[in-house]
Amino acid sequence: MDNLTHTLVGLMLSRAGLNQVSPRATGLLLLAANLPDIDSISRLAGTVRYLEYHRGLSHALVSIPVLALIPVALFRLFARRKPPWARAYLVSLIGVASHPLLDWTNVYGVRLLEPFSSAWLRADIFAIVDVWIWAALFLGVAAPAIGKLVSTEIGAKPGTGRSGAIFALGFLCLYGLFRYALHERAVATLDAHLYEGRAPLRVAAVPTPFNPFRWVGLAEGPHFYAVFRDWSLLEAFDPAAGRIYYKPEPGPEFERAAATDAFRVFLGFSQYPLWRLTPLAEPEGAKLVEAMDLRFGAPPNERFVASAVLDGSLRVVRAGFQFGGPPEYFFSNR
Repeated sequence: MDNLTHTLVGLMLSRAGLNQVSPRATGLLLLAANLPDIDSISRLAGTVRYLEYHRGLSHALVSIPVLALIPVALFRLFARRKPPWARAYLVSLIGVASHPLLDWTNVYGVRLLEPFSSAWLRADIFAIVDVWIWAALFLGVAAPAIGKLVSTEIGAKPGTGRSGAIFALGFLCLYGLFRYALHERAVATLDAHLYEGRAPLRVAAVPTPFNPFRWVGLAEGPHFYAVFRDWSLLEAFDPAAGRIYYKPEPGPEFERAAATDAFRVFLGFSQYPLWRLTPLAEPEGAKLVEAMDLRFGAPPNERFVASAVLDGSLRVVRAGFQFGGPPEYFFSNR
């Protein structure tokens, strides 16, 4: 999820009752809930290194107890009112654990089993940014101010914001269950149809950030992908409405590109890679090899793209990776 969501979840956890467990609980949770993204420092080494290390070891289950020590140590060193180790560690542990749990729910995925396995695990129930989650969390943040305004009018004692925080966290859990049910329905619908006269090898339903009933559907065949960019579960599903992208035949150009560092990292991440080969005017005989992840955009709005330029002798001139703009589904109909 985005860091605003992680931060607000940390705040809601504090107000929901963890601020009674340890002094400085709110500060501990705000820091702990974002700490796994310390791997973002790899962005300084370029997009390839960032893709390679992001949501890896720092998001793994084995790292949670270790990372939870850092906020406690910092507050013990610099806070005037030093929190007790055991209770502060418990609070920090919950904050750190909330981060990979939230990241697991979305389409990007997370490598929870590092360093034993580099498999990307994902639930595909939330978009990386979900406006309904934002709305519930912001309402939870605003609850104390609203409660104070009401209590001033009626002369009652102002609230602590605990009720608003419990509401926000409860909504997040129930909304997750709701989207899980929708995702299962979407996957079952995609899997029950034929595409190009063939049963799909596998399917995926990618969530969108605005409308929980709208998904991006992916169905993979032996030689093609069918992409349903703006598909609503409230409408009848038409398997012929998807756009077909044919997989190119394997060739030496793809083999040379796949051997580069950029493609190695990208192919380790990508779940639905589509390759493309394009002749270039210069240098003479050159070709552009690209691979894109269809979960985040399809031609002509491709994103998450690895690319390599090969000369006439199939030597790699340059290779790299780019994220592009927001995922294609971000612009789908509300």
